[in-house]
Amino acid sequence: MPTPLHTPRVNNNDDVVRLLRVLVKPGDRVSAGDIVAEVETDKANFTIEAEQSGFVLAVIPQVQDMIDVGSVLLWVGAAADEAVPQAASALEPQTATSEPTVKAVQLLAKYGLRASEVPASGTRLSAKDVEDYVAAHAARPAETAARTAPVPAGGPTAPGASQALSPEDRGMLRTVTWQRDEAVPAYVELLYDAAAWDRVAADYQKRERLLLNPLLALMAYRLVAAAKENRRLASTIVGDQRLAYDNVNVGFTVQTDSALYLTVVEKADQLTCREFVIRLTELQRSAMAHRLRANETSGATVGFTSMARWNATRHIPVLPSYTSLIVAHAAPLPDGRGVLGATYDHRALTGHEALAAIAAVSRPEGLS
Repeated sequence: MPTPLHTPRVNNNDDVVRLLRVLVKPGDRVSAGDIVAEVETDKANFTIEAEQSGFVLAVIPQVQDMIDVGSVLLWVGAAADEAVPQAASALEPQTATSEPTVKAVQLLAKYGLRASEVPASGTRLSAKDVEDYVAAHAARPAETAARTAPVPAGGPTAPGASQALSPEDRGMLRTVTWQRDEAVPAYVELLYDAAAWDRVAADYQKRERLLLNPLLALMAYRLVAAAKENRRLASTIVGDQRLAYDNVNVGFTVQTDSALYLTVVEKADQLTCREFVIRLTELQRSAMAHRLRANETSGATVGFTSMARWNATRHIPVLPSYTSLIVAHAAPLPDGRGVLGATYDHRALTGHEALAAIAAVSRPEGLS
């Protein structure tokens, strides 16, 4: 029996999202947990996963449509030739004049058309109806049109082929654009005793019998403590007002072979140190397997990142959207001293507040 996949609520304040990409088409076989689409909210980009295994029968909205949270995104069935239930039309943001066949749906997706654009010759929109419409309007496949799209005036002049951005790339683009357009980013850094932190992390790993070195997780937890002490660290500026977040949600960057994720430990201020370390480890593993869920990559209120594994001794990170502080950990200098930096939104924080935050992170205290 066909089952609908509804558009999930990824942010409490968003009742409508924009459909950015559909990664499957009618007839495709999907497994539960496969990423099938990407949507955009006011704050970030998120991927949507299939909830069950089966065949994609129909994708209801079109790319770039604004779709209601809770509306039917697509239908999945046990067999590829199952018909989409007629009753589904009441739930669809975009309804067709007549129900398309599976083959017609595939052609509509291929040419980037809506069912409502194509006249039906019978009670159902057929593949021939779509083919006739394409021939009459000289329509091209949507993918071809994207590849041959003209370069905007003032753009690059060297020849090349356009490539669609991945969901991770789009998320990064949105974050960088937010910093460029909204924040007033500034940067501070200080030196600290890296050896002291290494000793504390080694002792903690042994005491808690952890498989992985918890150094970065412990430093991120010190950031949680700093944000609990100064709640302005977990805030942002919206318009001419400060939005003070209810919780400290730590955004922690994870670089995989092909993507950079900002994993998010929600309500970190309510976790013990051990709970935080375990939760962050779980998120890192999910990121490496590209299995993060929407709520695991959204809602950061402070950030932490490290490039020590690449022996970078300084890096100035980009602020996650709607945050005011991200702490940057780097590799020790040749003399053994560590380097901690912070990018901060100068609209929300002073340089002294940002410096005090990284000074707190530099001290391995209160980690029991």
